Formats: sequence, C-alpha cells, structure tokens
Amino acid sequence: MSVPNMPEWESLLMERLRLFGHRNWIVVADAAYPMQSNPGIETIVCCESQIEVARTVVEAIASSAHVRANIFTDAELQHIQEEDAQGIDLFRRQLVQLLQQQPVRQIPHEEIICKLDQAATLFRILLVKTNMAVPYTSVFFELDCGYWNADAELRLRTAMEVANTR
Repeated sequence: MSVPNMPEWESLLMERLRLFGHRNWIVVADAAYPMQSNPGIETIVCCESQIEVARTVVEAIASSAHVRANIFTDAELQHIQEEDAQGIDLFRRQLVQLLQQQPVRQIPHEEIICKLDQAATLFRILLVKTNMAVPYTSVFFELDCGYWNADAELRLRTAMEVANTR
C-alpha cells in the first residue's frame, strides 16, 4: 500500500509497523550490511541518509501506541577513529542528538547479528539499507509492547504463581 508523496521504503516501513509488535525488529543499516539468508529478514534499499531514515523510524515508533523500542548500536561504533572512517564523528554526534531521550545499548556487532537471526526464526524483521558508507553505524530497534512493561509482567507472573500455590 503506497502513500502519495511518501518514498516507497517509508510506505513499507509504515505498513510493516502496523503489523509488527513485540519481538519484531526494524534495522537501519549502512550500505555494506549483508543481506542475511534467513527468510524472516526482509531487506529493502533506500538512497537516503542513515540519520534521516533512523529519524523516520524513531518518529514512527514514537507515534505508535502499540509498540516502543529497545535500541541497540554496535559496540565497535564508539572505538572507530575519524581517520579510519571519514564521517564517523559527525554521525556519532547526530545519533546521540537523535536518540538523546532514549536508552541505547551497545553490544558487539556479531552478537546483534546472532540476535537478529535467532529472532527471525519466529518473528519478522525489516532491514532498511541506506547509502551510509561508514562501518558499524547500523541502528537496531527491537520492538516491545507499547502498553505493557516488565514491571507489569512481573506483577502478573507473581500473581499467577501465588494463585497456583493455593
């Protein structure tokens, strides 16, 4: 379902976001990110800036009442030098500004790839490849329920345990 005046990738993102729930993922990836063979990972390409695509994803998730995101970046991102990857300093500043209101976990790239592959055995993942030509700049959004949280889940499980022991 295409929306007039909206790029195809963005229209697809909005369509998938309506379908997605907790345990689905959205990935905003750099240009060299590999196309994974797991059929649960849908890869699309757009020719837009990675920060702008990430901003669109952040805003789309924020405007969705049914989901929120746990955000991950590659641990390697913090250790890359500008002389090895021109533009990395600017990207890091822009990413910090974009995600300033949200907690972000940094984990090694290979661990994130494994998490995606494992999640994709049961749940769908949308991966948007951008025109970014700087390594370890992908941003990973693990979706979670927007109207339920870990504290409420713990209270529920505790109440169920108490009820089952009577």
